Formats: sequence, C-alpha cells, structure tokens
Amino acid sequence: MKKMKILAIDTSNRPLSVAVLDNDHLLAETTLTTHRKHAEFLMPVIEDLIQKSDLLPNDLNRIVVASGPGSYTGIRMATTAAKTLASTLDIELVTVSSLLTLALNISEPRVLINPIFDARNQNMFTGLYQLKNGTMTSIISDQHTNINDWLAKLTDVNQPIMIVGDTAPFSEAFLKRFGDSLRVADELTAVPNAARLGLYGSQLSPVKDIDAVVPRYLRLTKAEADWQKLHPNEDTRNYVEKI
Repeated sequence: MKKMKILAIDTSNRPLSVAVLDNDHLLAETTLTTHRKHAEFLMPVIEDLIQKSDLLPNDLNRIVVASGPGSYTGIRMATTAAKTLASTLDIELVTVSSLLTLALNISEPRVLINPIFDARNQNMFTGLYQLKNGTMTSIISDQHTNINDWLAKLTDVNQPIMIVGDTAPFSEAFLKRFGDSLRVADELTAVPNAARLGLYGSQLSPVKDIDAVVPRYLRLTKAEADWQKLHPNEDTRNYVEKI
C-alpha cells in the first residue's frame, strides 16, 4: 500500500472537523460544534493537529476536503484552505461531497441514507446514498430542493430510509411519507467525521487541476443572483470561476 499521510477538512456547516491520518491510522482529530468561527479556528486547528501528529506540513501527501454543499462561508473557507495548502506543499487534493461525508456516518447497508442540510423555508440540500459492498454509492445526486419536490422523487422507494443531519424541520413530512420505514439518526451521527472523510478520500483519484476546484454550492450565491438580475441574457454557469 502506498504510504499516505492525509489531512482531512470539513467546515461545511456549524461543525468544524479536521483529522490527520497515516493511511488508515488516525493520528489526531478535532471536532468543534459550538460556533461558526471557522475563520478564526481552522488554520490553528490544522497546525495543532499536524504538530501533535509529530509531522511537519511537508510530510503530508494528500488533502481531502468536503467541498459542499452547505454554508457558503464554510465550504468556501475549507475549499480555499485545502487548495492553498495543496498548491503550496505541491501535494494531492481530493474533493468529496459534504452530504456524502455525512452519509459515511451510517454503516447500515440495508437502508437508504438521506443526508440533509437545512436551507431554510422548507428547502434543503440533500441526496440519497446506500452502502453497497463497503462503498458509499449515490442513488440520487446531491441537489438543492424543497421538501415536497424531494419526497416526490422518493415515490418509488420501498425500503427503509434513514435521514441524518438537519432532520427536525423535515421529520414530520418524512414520517407521513414513510411511516414505520423511517429511521432518524441521532444527533451525534449528524456531526461530520473528518477521519472517515480522510479514509474515504484516500481511495479516490486526486483532482487534476487544483486551481479549477470551486465549492459545490448547488444554488446561486447572493452575488450570482444579483449579477444575474443585472445581466439577464448572459450565461452564469461559470460565474464562480470568472470571479
């Protein structure tokens, strides 16, 4: 097995989770859930964990980052930090869906896994996953949608489903749809785990162009929406890259 020392980062929402791994061996990990001061804590946490792992930054071989969807600020910060470190250290970068990262907390192969981030006003970031032969597999791709449209896409689902993440605003609607087939993950399971993220990312191919990596917002940012109003006839698909 190729020797690989990995730094994994997830600041997609309120939790901040960072881990350092040596292949599949966890060296150090920190998870904070009490605030969203990621700008203040992210780099000090990274520096502290690398030091506590008896490593230097140049010892790292790969960075794995949860690149969205989620909080605009959170995923932008994690993605920027990961890109900067990967470029500066000239090491590999892997990006992973923040929803898939949350789904990794569920190790039950007999259920469909439905991670949820609350996007307010009955809207959500969500996707559908299932653990197949030890691999987390996407069943329905990540998207920004509202609860009614999402449940309509699950009409043909006839097996147990587990919702995990920001479940409270949507649990009643899910219960009405799935009844006894619904399972709701506990709050601890709803906290992303950077160690699992790093382990999963160790099995993926790194990105070919670090500079081209952008956060996976899955919806227009306020800046994009404002720009679109002023330029109604122009293509906004590459707005983030252009800016």
